[in-house]
Amino acid sequence: MTTRDILKAARLAAPALAGASTEYKNRALLAMADALLDGGAAILAANRLDLDAAKDHIAPVMLDRLRLTPERIAAMAEGIRQVAALPDPVGRTLSRVERPNGLIIEKTAVPMGVIAIIYESRPNVTSDAAALAVKSGSACVLRGGKEAFRSSNAITQAMQKGLEAVELPPELVQLVQDTSRDSARELMTAVGLVDLLIPRGGAGLIQACVDNAKVPCIQTGTGICHIFVDDSADIDMALSIIENAKTSRPSVCNAEEVLLVHEAIAPAFLPRLKQRLVDDRAARGETPVELRLDRRAAALIPGTPAGEADFDTEFLNYILAVAVVNSTESAVAHIAMHSTGHSDAILTETPEHADLFTRAVDSAAVYVNASTRFTDGGEFGLGCEMGISTQKLHARGPMGLEELTTYKYVIRGSGQIR
Repeated sequence: MTTRDILKAARLAAPALAGASTEYKNRALLAMADALLDGGAAILAANRLDLDAAKDHIAPVMLDRLRLTPERIAAMAEGIRQVAALPDPVGRTLSRVERPNGLIIEKTAVPMGVIAIIYESRPNVTSDAAALAVKSGSACVLRGGKEAFRSSNAITQAMQKGLEAVELPPELVQLVQDTSRDSARELMTAVGLVDLLIPRGGAGLIQACVDNAKVPCIQTGTGICHIFVDDSADIDMALSIIENAKTSRPSVCNAEEVLLVHEAIAPAFLPRLKQRLVDDRAARGETPVELRLDRRAAALIPGTPAGEADFDTEFLNYILAVAVVNSTESAVAHIAMHSTGHSDAILTETPEHADLFTRAVDSAAVYVNASTRFTDGGEFGLGCEMGISTQKLHARGPMGLEELTTYKYVIRGSGQIR
């Protein structure tokens, strides 16, 4: 099927889900989860083909994003089950007004209709996106990256079997078969067929959607995430948080990319940082973090001199840009200049500095004494997520079920005329 044929089929199938009860949607989700596990062998075989084709073309950390294991498939199925257990966002009365003329006006949450998602090399996004779309009552059209096409196709086929098991149209969850840029552009311009477009990926993909989309589009994903170590920070706690934020999974959007250190603590802190992230990791046979240092940091520890672009780069790798700043206000100003509005953190024991930071930093998620890696739908109690919105209209931060609905007004009368 062509991309347009897929969109038309999704549009025709959407009403079957929009009017479905919560119980029926949950049955569909549980069947989809079971079908993922039943199809695990086929999914892993497809994933091996993807890995073999990509291994000489993408970085090791990106290969990790692509790789599936039985445990990761089980986690995908569990994610779908968690979505089934969440409250249904559809049908909620958001507000109710009774007018003097007797009209009752209710603002009611309803499905979007058809949601298109463009994403890159993480095949688990396929099941996450489908689960959220089904629970929120919308059909979804998925356009994955070519590196993960076989994996995503196998996952989609399994979920379609789950839908068919409860007598719902398989066209409610579809994968675009064309992985060229033409199909992405077609989704961006499918006025009348796509109600909401969500890109998940790097800065290039997000910008392409912003520049070219004629359908409603939400900006997600790009994360130049900062951690600021204040002069009163607990050094041991700070080192643990930074190591987690940078190295637990450096290829994801909530990983730390920039470290700011208060000048008063920098002489004591930076040598221990280098020991923890570079020397100790190398001694354990783990990938050391390359520290890209501004002039003031380079005067205190050895590392790579930071270039002009290093504080504006989402590395998605074992690289950390480091700068020394004069104060909390200086850290806030640096973040305002360089952050993408995703996730930023302050590590401090001074409540006044924490309050200033949380008020002044204009990001979707602002942390005090915690890792930025928590910016995630599951960690926020939302189940799976459709992405992390870095814009301000309609949705911001992890996009769960509520962010995938819109609303309409239902007006009840008894013969009123105007």
